[in-house]
Amino acid sequence: MTGARVLVIDDEPQIHRFLRPALEGSGFIVERADTAEDGLRQVAARAPGLVLLDLGLPDMEGQEALRRLRAFSAVPVVVLSARDQEAEKVTALDGGANDYVEKPFGVAELLARIRATLRTAQVQESHSTEPFRTGPLVVDMDRRLILVDGAPVQLSPREYALLCMLVRNAGRVLTHQHLLTGIWGPAHVEDVQYLRVYVGHLRQKLGSAARLVATEPAVGYRLLDEAAAPGR
Repeated sequence: MTGARVLVIDDEPQIHRFLRPALEGSGFIVERADTAEDGLRQVAARAPGLVLLDLGLPDMEGQEALRRLRAFSAVPVVVLSARDQEAEKVTALDGGANDYVEKPFGVAELLARIRATLRTAQVQESHSTEPFRTGPLVVDMDRRLILVDGAPVQLSPREYALLCMLVRNAGRVLTHQHLLTGIWGPAHVEDVQYLRVYVGHLRQKLGSAARLVATEPAVGYRLLDEAAAPGR
């Protein structure tokens, strides 16, 4: 994952001054765009490994920039924004962002989110059938086997589908609507309490691995990818 090219689309010079040494110090190649139009041109021409996208750009609303980017590229996108409204997060995530980090943010957290996003993208591209491992949890989808601390865990079909969806997107926030639509269908897109009940059941069965199913308040859930955490 180190050596990946990261395109930072942000109009704040201080953000570039802050991020460049942090990213380069972690082995990434950093490219810069100060406007949405320049960023979109660079994505089309240079195909970076990951995009850090600010929502407050001078020439285009960030959500519109994300929409246009997704029309031609599947590059992983981590949104950076000082806007802390939950609706903004949901819109960005449902619009194709892989993750969302609020400003101000810590370097260690941002780097962990970047590593997790890249790792998930690599797994999806390679169609790897290797068991997924994070902390005490092992998920072998080929064998339909769940292990926590080496012991098998029995899940209901819905609980298993929920866990697999989180595993396939490990490290990425999945909104309530994304999970509900993906598992129960569009007729249940508003049944957030229903989802909370299933997440509660899943956590109870996962025991010591329950902490890995993290809540993003008012937005959704994320499976923590400890293999991409700092120091790993």
